[in-house]
Amino acid sequence: MLLAVDVGNTDTVFGLYQSGDWDYIWRTRSLVQENEIHYESKLRLHFLEAGLWFGDVETVVLSSVVPALTPAILKMLRTLFGEDVIVVGPDIYPGLSIAIEHPHEIGADLIANAVAVMNRYHENCVIVDFGTALTFTTVSKDRKILGVAILPGLVTAVKALFANTAQLPEVPLKLPTSAIGKNTTEAIQAGILLGYEGLVKSLLQRIRTELGGECIAVATGGLSSIIETLKDEFVEIDRKLTLDGLRVIGESIRA
Repeated sequence: MLLAVDVGNTDTVFGLYQSGDWDYIWRTRSLVQENEIHYESKLRLHFLEAGLWFGDVETVVLSSVVPALTPAILKMLRTLFGEDVIVVGPDIYPGLSIAIEHPHEIGADLIANAVAVMNRYHENCVIVDFGTALTFTTVSKDRKILGVAILPGLVTAVKALFANTAQLPEVPLKLPTSAIGKNTTEAIQAGILLGYEGLVKSLLQRIRTELGGECIAVATGGLSSIIETLKDEFVEIDRKLTLDGLRVIGESIRA
């Protein structure tokens, strides 16, 4: 049994993998003000409700993009599962090289995404991760991260608009039927969702042009299915991609 832990800016995801599938996936808010006891109680409750035993977990892999929260999560995992926790960093997977100026600046989740994709496909690929941030990670067919593009995610953009404009409300992330909004809600949906649709297509096209045209795209992240009109841009939409990359890393180290 393998436990993958993905600490993101909004949520921390725990995935339990065995017998070729993710049997359990649990999410909890990433709260930097909470200590390890808070997260330990959450995980203990999940295991108890599922009838699971900590001793059955053979491998634990941790990815975190929240430095302020990493020590608490790591301490909790070591308390429950022992000291041998695999922490993802730029040098964790020998089969992947990182061709950027400062490899330690790249998010551990993006490394996991790249590992997952390069083990499924053997061609140039852009991974579009629809999370708190919207990221485009370009991985070459020779197993190299070439670079990343980062911008605010969909929810982040909506919240920023709501927080900084007195008369605009928060709105549901629902794709509108028209780019010409007839009310405030439709206007925001048209601007954000249809705007992001064009943005994603434009960035993908530019990346493909820079790579000579040969490049597939894979989508992941909690909001990867929101903009339905983008689905034809991707060969695959997999919300578990980061967890699967952590699994591959864990299995390679324990092999």
